[in-house]
Amino acid sequence: MLTQERYRLILELLNERNAVTVTELAQYTNISESTIRRDLNALDKEGRLKKVFGGAVSLKQIEGINEPPAADRDRLMPDEKELIACYAAGLIRDDDFVYIDSGSTTLRLVGQIGSTRALFVTNGIVHAQRLLAKGLKTIMLGGALKQKNACVTGSEGVRSLERFHFTKAFIGTNGIEQDAGFTTPDSDEAAVKEMAVKCSFASFVLADHTKFGKIYPVTFSPLSKCSIITDKLTNSGIADKTVIKEVSL
Repeated sequence: MLTQERYRLILELLNERNAVTVTELAQYTNISESTIRRDLNALDKEGRLKKVFGGAVSLKQIEGINEPPAADRDRLMPDEKELIACYAAGLIRDDDFVYIDSGSTTLRLVGQIGSTRALFVTNGIVHAQRLLAKGLKTIMLGGALKQKNACVTGSEGVRSLERFHFTKAFIGTNGIEQDAGFTTPDSDEAAVKEMAVKCSFASFVLADHTKFGKIYPVTFSPLSKCSIITDKLTNSGIADKTVIKEVSL
C-alpha cells in the first residue's frame, strides 16, 4: 500500500473516532504496528494529528463557552498578531468601506492603519475610540453591549449591519476547524460576525496559528466565505477550502 493511501486511512479512522490506538489502526488498515508507528510520527510532524503513547488523537479540540478576558487574550502571541495586523492594514485603500470586528488581533489592526480616506464601521468600543483618535471616519454599531469584550452584540447589532455593504471586513475568531468552520463561544457575537461576513464583498479572518483545530459552540461562517490571514497554517486540509495568507516572523 502506498504511503499516502496509508495516511488517508489513518486520518479517516481518526476523524471518525477522534482518538485511536496503534492496534486499532493496524487492524483497520491491515498494516503492521511498526509501520503504523512510523506513519503516526510522520503525520505528527506534518501537523495532521497528535501522537500520544500507544496511538494518536485528532487535532480537533472542542472548547467550552468560556474565554479569557480581552486583556489576557491581547497578551497571547503578540508578535504574530502584530504581523497579521500589519499585513491586513496594507489591504485597506482610500475608497474602501471597512468593517472591523471586535477582538485582540483586530484591535492591533486599528493600530496599524495609517492615514486614509476609508470609512470604518466597528462593533468594538475601544476600536472605535482608537479609530477616532487617529482622525479616521468611524461609525459605531448600535445595540446591546457585552461588558467582557467591550463590544456590541445581539439582534440590534445585526440590524445595524443589515443596511451596509462593505468592500472589506476584518473578522476575529476563537476557533478554525476544517469541518466546523469559524467558531466563537457566544451566539450573540456569532450573529454579528455572520452578518458582517454576509454584508461584505471580501472578508478576512485574522487568526494566529493557535486558533487552528479548535471548535467553539457556535459557527459564524464556513471556511469558504472568508480568507484567512495567519502567521502559520497548521492544518493543510484547511487550504483546500479557503484562501490562506501566511505572514512569517
